Amino acid sequence: MFLIFDTETTGLPKRWNAPLSDADNWPRCIQIAWQLHDKNGVLVEHEDYLIQPEGFNVPFDAEKIHGISTELASKSGISMKAVIDRFLKALSKTKFIVGQNLGFDKNIMGAEFLRLGMENPLPNYRVLDTCTETTAQLCQLPGGRGGKFKLPTLSELHSFLFNHPFSEAHNATADVEATTRCFLELIRRKIYTPDELEVDSDYFESFNKLNPEPFKLIGLKHINLKKASEKIRKEIASISNKEELSSETIEKNIAGLEEVSFAHLHNHSQFSILQSTSSTQNLIRATADNNMPAVALTDSGNMMGAFHFVMQVNNYNKTLSEEDSSKKIKAIVGCEFFVCEDHLNKNHKDNGYQIVLLAKNKNGYHNLAKMSSIAFTDGFYYVPRIDKKIIEKYKEDIMVLSGSLYGEIPNKLLNIGEKQAEEALVWWKKTFGEDFYVEISRHQQEDEKRVNAVLIPMAKKHHVKLVATNNTYYIDKKDANAHDILLCVKDGEKQATPIGRGRGYRYGLPNQEYYFKSQSEMKTLFKDLPEAIKNISEIIEKVTPFSLKRDVLLPKFDIPKEFQNQEDDADGGKRGENAFLKALTYKGAKKRYGELSNELTERLDFELEVIANTGYPGYFLIVQDFIAEARKMDVSVGPGRGSAAGSVVAYCLWITNIDPIKYNLLFERFLNPERVSMPDIDIDFDDEGRGRVLDYVIEKYGTNQVAQIITYGTMAAKSSIRDTARVLDLPLNSADRISKLIPNMTKLKKIFGYTDSEIRNNFRNDEVPKVNELLVLAEGNDLEAQTVNQARILEGSVRNVGTHACGVIITPDDITNFVPVATAKDSDMFVTQFDNSVVESAGLLKMDFLGLKTLTLIKDTVKLVKLKHQVALDPDSFPLDDELTFELFQKGETVGIFQYESAGMQKYLKDLKPTVFDDLIAMNALYRPGPIEYIPSFVNRKNGDEDILYDLPAMEEYLKETYGITVYQEQVMLLSQKLANFTKGEADVLRKAMGKKLIAVLDKMKPKFITQAKENGHDEEKLEKIWKDWEAFASYAFNKSHSTCYAWIAYQTAYLKAHYPAEYMAAVLSNNMNDIKQVSFFMEECRRMGLEVLGPDVNESYYKFTVNNQGAIRFGMGAIKGVGGNAVATIVETRADGKYKSVFDLAKRIDLRAANKKAFEGLALAGGFDGFDSHRAQYLHPDDKGVLFIEKVLRFAAKFQESQNSDQLDMFGGSSEVQIPEPEVPPCEKWGTLKKLKQEKEVVGIYISGHPLDDFKTEINRFCNCTASDFNYLENFINREMCFGGMVGDVQHRETKMGKGWALFTVEDYKESYEFRIFGEQYLKFRHFLVPNSFIFIRALVREGWVNKETQKKGDPRLQFNSMQMLQEVMDSHAKRLTIQLPIEEVSNDHIINLKKIITDYKGDKHLELIIYETSEKIKITMPSKKFKIDISNDLLKRLEKEQISYKLN
Repeated sequence: MFLIFDTETTGLPKRWNAPLSDADNWPRCIQIAWQLHDKNGVLVEHEDYLIQPEGFNVPFDAEKIHGISTELASKSGISMKAVIDRFLKALSKTKFIVGQNLGFDKNIMGAEFLRLGMENPLPNYRVLDTCTETTAQLCQLPGGRGGKFKLPTLSELHSFLFNHPFSEAHNATADVEATTRCFLELIRRKIYTPDELEVDSDYFESFNKLNPEPFKLIGLKHINLKKASEKIRKEIASISNKEELSSETIEKNIAGLEEVSFAHLHNHSQFSILQSTSSTQNLIRATADNNMPAVALTDSGNMMGAFHFVMQVNNYNKTLSEEDSSKKIKAIVGCEFFVCEDHLNKNHKDNGYQIVLLAKNKNGYHNLAKMSSIAFTDGFYYVPRIDKKIIEKYKEDIMVLSGSLYGEIPNKLLNIGEKQAEEALVWWKKTFGEDFYVEISRHQQEDEKRVNAVLIPMAKKHHVKLVATNNTYYIDKKDANAHDILLCVKDGEKQATPIGRGRGYRYGLPNQEYYFKSQSEMKTLFKDLPEAIKNISEIIEKVTPFSLKRDVLLPKFDIPKEFQNQEDDADGGKRGENAFLKALTYKGAKKRYGELSNELTERLDFELEVIANTGYPGYFLIVQDFIAEARKMDVSVGPGRGSAAGSVVAYCLWITNIDPIKYNLLFERFLNPERVSMPDIDIDFDDEGRGRVLDYVIEKYGTNQVAQIITYGTMAAKSSIRDTARVLDLPLNSADRISKLIPNMTKLKKIFGYTDSEIRNNFRNDEVPKVNELLVLAEGNDLEAQTVNQARILEGSVRNVGTHACGVIITPDDITNFVPVATAKDSDMFVTQFDNSVVESAGLLKMDFLGLKTLTLIKDTVKLVKLKHQVALDPDSFPLDDELTFELFQKGETVGIFQYESAGMQKYLKDLKPTVFDDLIAMNALYRPGPIEYIPSFVNRKNGDEDILYDLPAMEEYLKETYGITVYQEQVMLLSQKLANFTKGEADVLRKAMGKKLIAVLDKMKPKFITQAKENGHDEEKLEKIWKDWEAFASYAFNKSHSTCYAWIAYQTAYLKAHYPAEYMAAVLSNNMNDIKQVSFFMEECRRMGLEVLGPDVNESYYKFTVNNQGAIRFGMGAIKGVGGNAVATIVETRADGKYKSVFDLAKRIDLRAANKKAFEGLALAGGFDGFDSHRAQYLHPDDKGVLFIEKVLRFAAKFQESQNSDQLDMFGGSSEVQIPEPEVPPCEKWGTLKKLKQEKEVVGIYISGHPLDDFKTEINRFCNCTASDFNYLENFINREMCFGGMVGDVQHRETKMGKGWALFTVEDYKESYEFRIFGEQYLKFRHFLVPNSFIFIRALVREGWVNKETQKKGDPRLQFNSMQMLQEVMDSHAKRLTIQLPIEEVSNDHIINLKKIITDYKGDKHLELIIYETSEKIKITMPSKKFKIDISNDLLKRLEKEQISYKLN
């Protein structure tokens, strides 16, 4: 017998793996149906029962699915006991229980047995399920997990078996009937095995004789449960005669609410990542516009926006006049927490319920911050979570709103039952008393109405006050569509996908009611429930406003006992720290300077006094401590960064390494003596050692006191266009075209806010037409216009969070006592929920631990020099007058030199010809937007081509080093002190005001400057000019301290490149291994320098690039794909015992656990084994069975090592050696150059031993006017012919719908590749050139894009292919004349004889011309040859270059 049964329930279990005894977890059965069939498929009985809900009700969400209401089940159902008794009788007749996804129904009924105190008999029965991997394989529906077929639904299985679907009625009777039909048909088709059915093999034959045709439904009549429930509900409603509020009562309620203020208490901002389009600023603006007295911020699971929110509200309140003080807004800080059962349990997914917690005051805020931090650090599992135990611990000064439909009470009403919902309400009421409020929302949704109908009476029953809310996700109703697009961006969905649950649906809000409604709208919504509006004032009254700004708190630094001062303990003073700092400073000063002059002592005392007055001696002690530790750990530390290099104290503490006295650097640029400000010392460490310094800081202060800083990744203009386009299904090329209309670093908000004249003033000439096109585009009604306009709303939304590259926070106590923290994906450290712009305002000590690659580069070079030359270099001791170093700068050969490697900088260096270190400092400061225009004058003055003038003689003292030009901010500060007796503090204020163009401050300071300078005898007219010049230039003037530090690092790199070029370039290549384009670029520089770069070799290479004994750079094995650090380590370590003689020797000796097949293949393809007798093709050559030779090598080595490690000892105790023969090296042809190079590129990313285009260098350099990358910017070449040469890569020949041929083909040059498309006649004309690995020369005209007849919009520029030919033919067809250029001093008999020999060796039909010139007199004689004609070829040109004969091709 087969018993097929199905159930309908009150919902789904919270945990599918919970024991059946967990009654609260497993939903209740409210309908069961079964059919009993004998072994031949004959129906024996069928039953169907609704079950009376005893002690529970049917939640609305369950009713929506199956239609069974509590009322219908109560009226038409029977008791569970009666159903169980009848079900047991049916079970007694069967051997098998059958169903569709039967495990669920089996658990549901098993739990019901246990609730009645009965033993669960169901585990004793054999189970036959129609939803298994077998039926999945049968139906073969895509979309299963792990690439498998998905398990079929009942409807899908029914469709497969009977060619028409079964509409899943979610009526147990109908489901059982359809399941039975499918089950019996599966038997008829022999899908089940005899073992599964426990029958003989002839069973199927007899079954099919009795049932020769596909099974039919047995024809049961099914009740429409939804209609039945609705009918009963109407009957009950007619009997109850519930009185509606009269119009008089409503009018009275509305009148009573006129003087009552409403405020929104449940709002999401953009910090609810990709869930809200509202910024905190917009929330506050909307609150003010609607005259609301308060507004709450309740982001999902985090408090990232709390500081910005409170600060912005306080700033808004400050702008109000006394008359408008009644319009002040109260900021209510809150959070919508995910409250689960156990926040530490990560064995199953439990996102919990969404509960809104609000802070009454600052203490409440700190408790919220604690809970938010715990949610991330301990509770994060899919979402940040807390539980009720955490809430009980931190409930002080917290108010609770019950939440939206995802809150515990509403959700349980919808999904579990009224009893459980009421128990939850009682818990919250008991825990929070008068601070617990039931939240009532009215978003015009049926589920909300059902919940409110029960929730309001339940709250009144337990004397819990109601509050009206409108869960807001956007400000204006018109933004609803943009918000829906944002949700699609979050889930990677298309907006066209329907909203709903399950496969084929997406998440979305059900309507457009989730906006920031006005007071009148909310009062109208709740006119029948006025107390829900009135109670909001009570919540607002409970809130005490607070600010989150505070002074920075420093961690306590342990100082030696002899410096400790008991008075500090009493009043919190810093006497001990100041004394210790002074002692360390003077100790360092004696090491730095030897004898201390009065001037130096005065400077030190002045700085120490300012540090003491600002109250930050501990800051200096903390910094010097971890910098000293870094040096002990052999971590390179930069010479300084920013204005801190102006401090002699910092120099004496070895925080910085540049002498401020020597370079006239100012302390007041760092710390203003007249204004207390936080010192800011940024520190550069070598990027490989930075992590070790961080580990030290964490160990010293504790993991709970050190954190990194969060960053918010926002949607920029172009990304908002692309994201919106993807969601709206706008074609990719249209999205790209629109995004290209937006100038870089420009916001859509600005573009659409500018007037025509502002557009012309703020954008370049070539950008204006694009911006205007964008504006016109937005005015349309098509999908492109919709994309632009919706993207404008989404722009600026927080898209993701990351970690600040270098910012580190150190706190005096547990960091969660000060700010909320989160966790980062790529770090074990905590991350502040507040970003870099506010962490210091929140009282946190922030330090920048920067990883500077250049320091690693210097360190690596020093190691290579020590290894190769046994010379120990100290970069800090390099002489500043080294001729070779300055010669390098003068030639502009600064590729790979920190800060000086750009083409523009190289040009200016060649012009300047720097001779002193001060020149380098100045160039570093001048080479940036703004001051760059002063470089020509600076160069001319330095070289004596322009007079050095000073507006006043007194200015020479400070402007002499920069040839009379104001370059540094420090010069403005010093001159203001000298000319006008400004104090150090005033000079710093002037510097800051000019830099930031603070007009009000400058207007106050100018009269003082003029007056005081006049009193010193200076001419007023000249003073006016000086002030005007300063105003113009000071905003560009650079910080000399920073420029000096970085010029020093640059000088060190240049010194190393000048004296140890191979070692330096090897280090440069090593430090760019992760950027293969940079590796290629620097390899080109090596070739220019005459340095040979050899491919990898297992007998010479290390992980990084190195220099071999012959002075050539050897490729690093770490740059090869598939060859990891462990593989390199074992190769290098084992090599210490002797070089490898063969690949067999290598494989036998190294640790094969570290170097796998992929590593060996990578080494072979990259040329790592070229030093052995075999060639590359042999290593990858397969035998008859397809086994590669490299695999045989590894198997041989594994067997060899196994035999070596075995414990087979003979009777005399010696080991018995087993001779394992080496595999035979297969004979095969060598790869051609092209294939070899392609394989290199595959594993390294670049060609190592050459480039396929090397044979055509002359053609590419002489006859091409563009590169592959230029084709990405066709708009710059309109109506111009582009000549381009390269190697053809992938080619795809295709056909249009009309049957016309076209092609996609890729062409690669030295640096990049580009995919071309060719159509029509051009395709037919040139398709024979499109052959992979061929070398092609293209001439193409760039034409304007086609104009769309409907929209009149111009498309992207297009290419018209004028000609194609093989690169091999270009020299012959394009080189018409060779012109040889000879200086007159080289014209000699021997020279002419040599030249004649070359010409006669290359006779041909091209014209030859000779130019003889004299440079000083500018004389040039052109002599065309009538006698000789020449064959212009690469061989000829190479020979001319070898003989150093200049030539020109025409």
